[in-house]
Amino acid sequence: MSILSKKIDKQIAAYQRELIETHYEEVETMYRQMREWRHDYRSHIQAMKAYAASGDMESIRAYLNKLDTDLNSVDCAVKTGNPMADAILNSKISLAKSKRIPVCVDAHIPVKLTMSELDLCVILGNLFDNAIEASLELSEQERLIRIYMDMKNTQLYISFTNFAAGGKMRKQGKRFLTTKGAGHGLGLVRIDTIIERLDGYLSRNSEEGAFTTEILIPQL
Repeated sequence: MSILSKKIDKQIAAYQRELIETHYEEVETMYRQMREWRHDYRSHIQAMKAYAASGDMESIRAYLNKLDTDLNSVDCAVKTGNPMADAILNSKISLAKSKRIPVCVDAHIPVKLTMSELDLCVILGNLFDNAIEASLELSEQERLIRIYMDMKNTQLYISFTNFAAGGKMRKQGKRFLTTKGAGHGLGLVRIDTIIERLDGYLSRNSEEGAFTTEILIPQL
């Protein structure tokens, strides 16, 4: 193995470790919010009992509306059937919403996957991060990320679509050119490497105003 190849492998490994750590931090933040809300549950009940005892129905309604808003902010928005996919997608959805990026998800994984959780984490995390970066270049009215996941016979199908600025992207070889930093490029390389190792299929398509990545991964 050449010195250049070793250097690239080290960069990819370092990027992968950083990616995993970031995902776990995002997931931990989400679950910490849930634990905090549950911890305060008894206090919420006592407060509403006090309002009920005094017949203050207007205060009860206002309190319930606030609780509903708080709960929606920490509740899992996506339940695919796969814990790792749920953790990554929900943490990234929360991140996207904080940046005012709408996300539409239709994801179902009804079977136990044979691919590793690490590979799934890297693929979903990179796809979502790339979609968020591209969305931030648009006005809030133009932003949207669409995600679809399901089993196609014995293969896991993953599709990410996001609107992008600047029209159709230029391609060099099999990859689209990027003006982002080194980490962004390594993320694309990492996805390609995993799909190739798993004998999967990957397609990237850039049309005017939209960028779509489609992936098929055998699960035999």
